[in-house]
Amino acid sequence: MPNVYVNAKKDLTDTSVTTLYTAPALTTGIVKSILVSEDSGNADTITLTITDASSNVFSLFKTKAVSANATVELLTAPLVVQTGEALKVTAATANRLHVTASVLEIS
Repeated sequence: MPNVYVNAKKDLTDTSVTTLYTAPALTTGIVKSILVSEDSGNADTITLTITDASSNVFSLFKTKAVSANATVELLTAPLVVQTGEALKVTAATANRLHVTASVLEIS
């Protein structure tokens, strides 16, 4: 059962729902960190959801504020993402936010 660290990165260039990370087949992802950075000089908000293998959507953060030119850590504890589940992010405004997740994949 190998353990591998991966980074999932997205530049949120629009306001559509964007998949940040999907746990591969036969793999459990332990999300250690989700950093959101705002680099345009304007405060913004981000929404983070997890979609299960049956396409049910669960809100983790709804319009979480990110200050201008700031970085926010969304997690205070690890988050488990099971096979087929996906973390998705949505920016309120295009071209302001970057998101990076650090994930330990166990397969």
